[in-house]
Amino acid sequence: MTALFQPPRGEAAPATAEVRRVTLPTGLMALHTDAGPFCLDDLIGFAARANARRGFLFLSKVLGKHWPVTPRRMLAIHTDLAARVPADLPGPVVFIAMAETAIGLGQGVFEAWKCAQPQREALFLHTTRYHVGDAPILEFEEAHSHAPRQFLHRPAGAALQALLKSARSLVLVDDEASTGNTFLNLTAACRALNPAIERVHLAAITNFMGREANEALSGRFGLPVTVGAALSGSYEFTAGQLQSAAGAAQRFESHADRGASASFGRLGVNRPLNQPTTLAERLRAAIAPHERVLVLGTGEFMHMAFLLGLALEAGGVDVAVQSTTRSPILQWGAVSSILRFPDNYGEGVENFVYNVAPDQYDHVFICHETPPNAALQQLAQAVNGRLFHFLSESHCEEIPVR
Repeated sequence: MTALFQPPRGEAAPATAEVRRVTLPTGLMALHTDAGPFCLDDLIGFAARANARRGFLFLSKVLGKHWPVTPRRMLAIHTDLAARVPADLPGPVVFIAMAETAIGLGQGVFEAWKCAQPQREALFLHTTRYHVGDAPILEFEEAHSHAPRQFLHRPAGAALQALLKSARSLVLVDDEASTGNTFLNLTAACRALNPAIERVHLAAITNFMGREANEALSGRFGLPVTVGAALSGSYEFTAGQLQSAAGAAQRFESHADRGASASFGRLGVNRPLNQPTTLAERLRAAIAPHERVLVLGTGEFMHMAFLLGLALEAGGVDVAVQSTTRSPILQWGAVSSILRFPDNYGEGVENFVYNVAPDQYDHVFICHETPPNAALQQLAQAVNGRLFHFLSESHCEEIPVR
């Protein structure tokens, strides 16, 4: 079994300020990083995107999306970003994670923060590309994205709705901050619903907005804004010959049921989700020593894959976590391999798995929220994996792979 790359070091090393210049197939990148506790190469690699709006990607090595990551490494980043949330934020506090890429990150940061101060009132929501039933939504735009329409559902139940409407602070979580525009758009949508919001904190693994842009945030938002990131700096990108994606990355139909669940964060949660320990124990019994395991989330369904990975790792399993994505990335730089398969949410949008080669892992456990379908079967066959349909935290059924 041949590894495609070396995983990040287990412990972050202090880093000095650095200037990195990278020639991508889509242009030239100049990245300036500040001194801090994390090395650039431990946190990100560079990738080229098939996106005329933005031809580059800071590909995270600790997010668990495009690159396999150990659960303990993911947990360390969750804990680090949670510790950077100002202690004096007035409550209740609403944490919102940005779809698709940062859903798992945001839920992990919320849970780490909540575990550190369980007495504080807080709500977690994540944005989404899908509607759940007839739940009311707020809509905003992620302008540079390949799939720009984003939705935020109002919470289910009176208690969670009251938390959102009485919130005084927002913590907005994304994997990286480069302009702040999406955060600004989401904040405006939330303040239209709740004008009492008085503080905003932006949490990101990397903040490359630059010093001047950071200092201007409070003026742009119209209220005090703080930023907490594992790595900060600025960048300049000079576009070259951009490569367009082969097809659409978002085909929204408001009437369509995409199988998106209401149970894991779209309609709000105010506590950490439970680890699927019973499932982990059953799976661990069939894993031999020294075998490698990948737990693969699907699309927006990422956090339960992390929790399953965490439970397996606690039992001594050599496990990595990542997720499928609709984001089209070129095979270059930090992307060494690409697997393609149909969208299991049924939008007709091509989906991808990056940096996973056939037979790289001895076991692949695919976690999904959508009902079983042909796309999931095709994915399972491509990675020689098993399918696990999560109907709730405590109810998961294995789907036979035909």
